[in-house]
Amino acid sequence: MTSTEGSFPATRLRRARAASWRRRLVRETVLTADDLVLPLIIVEGTKVRQPVQTLPGVTRLSIDQAVETAKEACDLGIPALALFPVTEESLKDEQGREAHNPNNLMCRTVAAIKKAVPDIGTICDVALDPYTTHGHDGLFDGDDVANDATVEILVKQALTLAEAGCDMVAPSDMMDGRIGAIRNALEKRGFVNTMIMSYAVKYASAFYGPFRDAVGSKGNLGPKGKHTYQMDVGNVDEALREAALDIAEGADIVMVKPGMPYLDVIAAVKAHVHVPVFAYQVSGEYAMLAMAGNNGAFDKAAAFKESLVAFKRAGAAGIFTYAALDVARALAGKG
Repeated sequence: MTSTEGSFPATRLRRARAASWRRRLVRETVLTADDLVLPLIIVEGTKVRQPVQTLPGVTRLSIDQAVETAKEACDLGIPALALFPVTEESLKDEQGREAHNPNNLMCRTVAAIKKAVPDIGTICDVALDPYTTHGHDGLFDGDDVANDATVEILVKQALTLAEAGCDMVAPSDMMDGRIGAIRNALEKRGFVNTMIMSYAVKYASAFYGPFRDAVGSKGNLGPKGKHTYQMDVGNVDEALREAALDIAEGADIVMVKPGMPYLDVIAAVKAHVHVPVFAYQVSGEYAMLAMAGNNGAFDKAAAFKESLVAFKRAGAAGIFTYAALDVARALAGKG
């Protein structure tokens, strides 16, 4: 300990912990509803709320139910929703053509939410995996996903979403060069205020399993998985290169995914870039905390709040979490 930090007993660090008001007064990292993004999984139909078995407390929602959830989220101060579709099998093909159908489920959902709740942001995933029969994020050429051909389709998808009223497109596919191509296309079409949140640092993780169950893509993936385009879990320097490239191409925000097992990566990216860094508490992370809390292993609400504070402490400006509603209610004293 240096002389500037003092010594015992003149310095007693427990003094600042002795009462709640003291702890609140000197707290370095504070979680608010402004930090949260609520992911919603959308299905066709009306008045549909389908529980997801591997995601306790999460339901697939029809558009009308998503609108009602959007109203609650907005009332609680949650700034934005992240929207993900469950595409009917009859609409899937090897090319993912439904992704750029202007009347697809995502476009209709965005339009309905923006009409009913104009003050909440909509963030739409840009990737082909919900729309392909093979469950991958792009088009196949032989036995691997073709980068440049996929980018052409992603540009069409992003433009289709922007035309529907989406506020922020979020390419999660991990193709090289897609941010620049999407940004150029948006500018040419006049969507100068449509933001791009790049999933710049997306790892080939086992923690995505429950989400793939929820949207119906898990069973379609072959044994190779997504390792040829998503990042290797052992790499950090590569994450910095990915983020820097996407920012140079026009990304307004960069995402690190998954979150809690990658707090070191969030911190490293935050230290090297000058745009907001977001993180995703992915389905597997959420499921572990929810299942353990539901079985009495710990206080579930406290564990979720602590985990999200850790995201912020690591440098995340925004956090995608399926617990957003519950956490926001608790922060507002409504939990």
